[in-house]
Amino acid sequence: MAKINFGGVLENVVTREEFPLDKAKEVLKNDTLAVIGYGVQGPGQALNLKDNGFNVIVGQRKGSGSWQKALDDGWVEGKDLFEIEEACEKGTILLNLLSDAGQIAAWPVMKKHLTEGKALYFSHGFGITFSDQTGIIPPDNIDVILVAPKGSGTSLRRLFLQNKGINSSYAIYQDATGRAKDRVLAIGVGIGSGYLFETDFKREVYSDLTGERGVLMGAIAGIMEAQYNLLRSRGHSPSEAFNETVEELTQSLMPLVAENGMDWMYANCSTTAQRGALDWKNRFRDAVKPVFEELYDSVASGNEARITIEANRKPDYREKLAKELEEIHNSEMWTTGAQVRKLRPENK
Repeated sequence: MAKINFGGVLENVVTREEFPLDKAKEVLKNDTLAVIGYGVQGPGQALNLKDNGFNVIVGQRKGSGSWQKALDDGWVEGKDLFEIEEACEKGTILLNLLSDAGQIAAWPVMKKHLTEGKALYFSHGFGITFSDQTGIIPPDNIDVILVAPKGSGTSLRRLFLQNKGINSSYAIYQDATGRAKDRVLAIGVGIGSGYLFETDFKREVYSDLTGERGVLMGAIAGIMEAQYNLLRSRGHSPSEAFNETVEELTQSLMPLVAENGMDWMYANCSTTAQRGALDWKNRFRDAVKPVFEELYDSVASGNEARITIEANRKPDYREKLAKELEEIHNSEMWTTGAQVRKLRPENK
């Protein structure tokens, strides 16, 4: 484990050079990794582990869309694809990659198969951190570990196939066997993490829920809508408003930020853009700071967890969610976006 200086703060980081794939496979050579859930993170993690040579099985509800997706991905019923309870029985490390709501529903079945010496793995600290609401309290004779890729399961798989990797956080909640650290790092390497940085379950879920509702999804979507609507109200065409709001950001500027940072992106824009961005940056930062404070407090209090759990318990939740997503899909901004994407040279 290396100590890396991030902005003047030393953090524990594990790289693939320090913990190579061969070591990871040796650590887990006698384990059966049961990936429970085949929705968002399940496919990417399961397939990456399988391709890297680990003993992996998948547990999913038979007859569901995710069961069929697993079949389409090459998992074979009765060989490495099983109903959830059978996979929990067979696995020595249960990778609980169900949705947060799914974890609550499946916990009674999963818990009875968490016998001494097994490990329970998460990619999100939600179930453990908010155990007063989820009821997920693991027995004290198993390891409880976490690896959280900083990206979607789709991106994890795509970058793996490109011989790249997404950075992941890792955490140990409970070390009953003395092997928890080796187990968690081995899985982190096995799923294709770029590097692994240390956290704990609470910090992971607090940062994750804040990020999803903030910069990663909620805030960026809201800011895009605000700017697009403003440009349209001032007489700009849909194409112009979309290109200035979304297309230039995602296709031109964000790749520059990813490559070398925000200052490098600024340095590679016009002096007019530089001056204006620097003049307005702090005003936007100060304007949204109270919103972020309110958001973080709502996460830390458990309020966001409560809202999520209550929403998922409603029988018409998926129907209402589909309508909300359909509204975004059918909005002028995103129908314009669909047309813009079709006109990209690579799509012609």
